[in-house]
Amino acid sequence: MSEIADFDALRRAMAENSGQPEGPARNARAEELLAAAEKLNVPLAVIEALGHQLKVYNYSSEKGKMFVPFARLLRMWDERPENFDEYETHTLHWVFKWVSSGMLDQPHIPLASIEKWLGEMEHRYRLAGYSERAVRSAEHSVAAHVGDLARAERAYAAWLAADRDRMSDCHACELHGQGWWQAERGRDAQALELWRPVLEGEYACAHEPHAALASSLVPLLRLGHLDEARGNHLRGLRLVRAMESMRGAYAEHVEFCALTGNEARGLELLAERPAYFTDDGQPQSRLDFMSVVALLMDRLTGLGLGDRQVPGPAGREWTARELATHARAEALALAARFDERNGTTYVSERARARMEQRPLVERLPLGVRSVRQVPPPAPPVVTAAATGQPDLPALLAEARRLSDNLRPNAVEAWAAVAEAAEGVELDPRDRAELADHEAMGLGPEGAALFERAAELYAAAGDPGEALAARARAAYVRALGGDVDAALAAVSGPCDEILALFGAGDTGIRQTASVLMGRARILMRRAHEAGEGLAEGDAERDGPEAVLGEAEAAVREVLALVDGRAGEDVRLAARAAEAQAMLAELAGLRGDLKTAAALFARGAAAFVAAGLPWFAVEYEARLASLAHHLGDMAEAERALRAALEHGGAQLEAPGRAQLHLQLAELVGGRGDAVEAAQHALEAAHWADEAGESATLGAWARQQLGGFLLRQGRWAEAAEVLESALPDLTAETHGDGAIVQTQWWLGDCLSELGEHHAAAERRLQAAEIARHWPEQHDHATLAHLAGESLGQAGLAEEADRAYARAGGLWRELGNVHGLIRSLRARAWLALRAQDGLEEVRALMAEAVREGEAARDTASDAESRQQLVAELGHTHRQFGDLLARSVSDDADDASARAVFEEALSQVLRSAEVFASLGDAALHSRTGAELAAGRLEAQLGRPDDAAARARAVLAAYDGRDTSETDDGDGDGEAVRARRAEAEQVLRLVE
Repeated sequence: MSEIADFDALRRAMAENSGQPEGPARNARAEELLAAAEKLNVPLAVIEALGHQLKVYNYSSEKGKMFVPFARLLRMWDERPENFDEYETHTLHWVFKWVSSGMLDQPHIPLASIEKWLGEMEHRYRLAGYSERAVRSAEHSVAAHVGDLARAERAYAAWLAADRDRMSDCHACELHGQGWWQAERGRDAQALELWRPVLEGEYACAHEPHAALASSLVPLLRLGHLDEARGNHLRGLRLVRAMESMRGAYAEHVEFCALTGNEARGLELLAERPAYFTDDGQPQSRLDFMSVVALLMDRLTGLGLGDRQVPGPAGREWTARELATHARAEALALAARFDERNGTTYVSERARARMEQRPLVERLPLGVRSVRQVPPPAPPVVTAAATGQPDLPALLAEARRLSDNLRPNAVEAWAAVAEAAEGVELDPRDRAELADHEAMGLGPEGAALFERAAELYAAAGDPGEALAARARAAYVRALGGDVDAALAAVSGPCDEILALFGAGDTGIRQTASVLMGRARILMRRAHEAGEGLAEGDAERDGPEAVLGEAEAAVREVLALVDGRAGEDVRLAARAAEAQAMLAELAGLRGDLKTAAALFARGAAAFVAAGLPWFAVEYEARLASLAHHLGDMAEAERALRAALEHGGAQLEAPGRAQLHLQLAELVGGRGDAVEAAQHALEAAHWADEAGESATLGAWARQQLGGFLLRQGRWAEAAEVLESALPDLTAETHGDGAIVQTQWWLGDCLSELGEHHAAAERRLQAAEIARHWPEQHDHATLAHLAGESLGQAGLAEEADRAYARAGGLWRELGNVHGLIRSLRARAWLALRAQDGLEEVRALMAEAVREGEAARDTASDAESRQQLVAELGHTHRQFGDLLARSVSDDADDASARAVFEEALSQVLRSAEVFASLGDAALHSRTGAELAAGRLEAQLGRPDDAAARARAVLAAYDGRDTSETDDGDGDGEAVRARRAEAEQVLRLVE
């Protein structure tokens, strides 16, 4: 520790320590500073050091240490109040509230002592002339803690009735406490109304809206406001993560995860703060934390994950089941200590109720990466309810019904039949159907089983179905890549089925099945030929012949079934599939409009047949074609239809893809709110599909961008940070990584995290520097300069701006170059003796602007460059004026002010050359000149300028000019500034 030689050094050291992160290290430093203060032999130094110690203890996990320094401070006040200045007198009374609430959190402090302390607080506040408001608030806390609800309601009413004064908590803290009580009493809507100004940023302090965001989570869930709950979790967690003293609020975020199906995220939060399991400086927050740990672990155990390894107290490994037992025992032991102190059972009852909560939402997607803890439940299997034993005839009947109507669960139904039929002698027809459906699940490996099914159908006296099974065997060979063999194998069945159908010995359904088999095989060949067409194959006749043969086969199916399906779902499906095949063929020929129309017709046919889930693939294809053709409205309609028609049958990967495409389309037309909802769904379903690192990362990247467009900076930052680790140049392209870093830098900048924003922008710039086009590199370097400057890193910021300036020069972007020079000049102003560097940089900016103006290629470019030059002269003048220090001698100060005035007047002249388009900029420069003239002792000139500005706005009605572009506001601002200058000189 450096030696503290005097009171000023002590104060600087305490200020520096106040800016350090919460925790034991900061507390230890405060203890060192108190020891140093005692050596100075200055009573006020000891008082301030004790106050500093109290503050850091209060904002840490060692709140229990507050009482000793406060007792010493109170004794010093009683003995020598004259040693306290006004600020420390106020602080002494202020921390009464901290100490009273801190006593409640420590079960070893008797309730009688707390009540006595409350009376002492009331007595001293009355002597000091303060309102009862803070006292009644403290009384309410005591009554609410012990469960004396009647007294708590009386104290709450008295708290609100008393006048606010200097001892009242800040608005943010008061509203949080009041809302907490409403939520505690089951009045969630009233709680949220009280919290609204805090949640929306109208009121804030060191711990708000952090605590209110956490407290709002469960009430929002109970009211069904899920999107707001999700947003408050993402915002609030970001605020409390680094604050050691906010274990209770952190616990509420873990609780939120346990109640919304986000158990994996809850485990991540526990892993981030291992010390929270054992820190014992504040028993109340430890009770809160261990209660929600038990809740989360019970949830995992209930999901069948009790043996999963989970984060827990250091020193051993924990399973979810073991930690649940441990956390529950710890929480109830702590609650029992409070109840013993209070003489009630209220704390234990509340702890048990908290631990026994049931999920409020089965699954609430958050947008950040998550892993599903348990697989989705398997579809139910049909069994005989009466005996509990498989009823084979019933299972067969159900499986046939589902198959005949192409229902989604037919595969599972036939699997149930197969299981029930083990060891049972079946007739050939039943065995044929079982073999047939088993083969359908095997893909190319099912050819032999299809042939076996054909033999069994023939033995059962159904030659048509036997031929259909042989056609299916041929098709799966084509799926395996042997298209020629498949065509050879299907040609015989085709001839035979047509002969049978002509003789009336088989039905239209079997005939359509065989013909569709041949059409499908020819479509495989057509796709191979279509690739040749797409690549500009010189021998077009060959591929075109293949496409023609496929089309003829498809039209043969259509000719057979079109208009003859009636109520037969299978035949209707054949007709719909044939339309989609014709669409594919049109696409292979390059006729995209026809392809789109045919896909739409095929999808509509599936929907009309009562098979909407079969339409999904074709609606997705239609959306892609419409997008390619520039018909965004049709693409959006098709995607929405695909999601609607897929319903519960749509698998997770497909659902994720559709939502992501819809997010891009909706976002492209400017609706960032709905786009974010679709991107959120896409991220969720990608996680469900096990594609978090691929499709999920894309979805999160898009979601972050849409949240950013809405100004939801904290939520966007959480999502983008979650996406970044999964984004790779190989899978997603380095452009996606740069865009994500860029967006993240923008978010962090808006959140005031300037150092982190600079890091993100520099990382993105480092990737972009290798791109052929350097505009993004230049922009990112410039933005990094802004962030570095705001983070107080002037030298690093200057280097970033210089890098950007060099790139702007190479790109011929004069506006960027001039702005980088001006930014460097503002940085130079911070340096000691930096005025000459300011002059050099701004003079260069002026020269660049004048040269570009004189060589502009068109009138619009010239006008923009003239405006840039005007701003440069204006900033040159501002920089010069601000460079004058308070201790500068009159002559040198006057010379610099004169120089500044000449630049500002030049600015006004330049803006005047642009006419009304630059009126506000010109009048702003005129008023700046007036203020400088007043400072130089020329009040008449200053007044004349102010009157000229007022005259320039004569006849302008600000209500008429305020059309949304800010013009009316600018008029009002200029008039107010002009009147201020007049008052100054008068």
